[in-house]
Amino acid sequence: MDTREPGSALEVHQRIVSFLQKPDPVILDIGSYDGTDSLRFLQLCPEAHIYCFEPDPRAIARFKKNIGFNLEKIRLFEVAISDKNGSVDFHPSNGDREAKDWALSGSIRRPKNHLTEYDWVRFDSPILVETRRLDDWCAEAKLNKIDLIWMDVQGAEADVFAGGRQILNNTRFIYTEYSDKELYEGQLTLQAMLKLLPSFEMVAQYPREVEGDVLLRNKSL
Repeated sequence: MDTREPGSALEVHQRIVSFLQKPDPVILDIGSYDGTDSLRFLQLCPEAHIYCFEPDPRAIARFKKNIGFNLEKIRLFEVAISDKNGSVDFHPSNGDREAKDWALSGSIRRPKNHLTEYDWVRFDSPILVETRRLDDWCAEAKLNKIDLIWMDVQGAEADVFAGGRQILNNTRFIYTEYSDKELYEGQLTLQAMLKLLPSFEMVAQYPREVEGDVLLRNKSL
């Protein structure tokens, strides 16, 4: 089903919570930036179990400041979820003019068409960050089922999927950003993403100005 559901950020979170239909969902926020999305989920589901993953040092600092005392309920892991355990170059972003401290476009994938589509964003020299496979992390955390993966990994969706094939079979919903313009090298198109996830179907799309977000549901669960 391809249902377009534009709306405010809070309305999107409320809609997703209505799909989860449980008071204590397990939510993974992959590419959590400053934790705003996780805070919204916690406000809507106070009993939720929320695990966040963020490798960018600037975003991590903002996360800890933003989350505050909620760190006991929202756990942060300072790693990038990828297809291997180890380390990888992370390309941090900055901006020109009014957005000089823009940290929302960093990725473990090298920027490609992003450089022209968003020419006000620049990328600094890469830094080395720790990486974890999602399957391995879930095994260590003793998580065998996930209600929602909320992803914003700036073109690295294939890396997350490759390292999480087992747990994705036991994941009910995936919400992810997408772009068909290969903003980052090797970025999946929406159709390529769906082909990699044959047990998932599209529930809703949330159009934005250039790219969009999509909610996927596991048909086997």
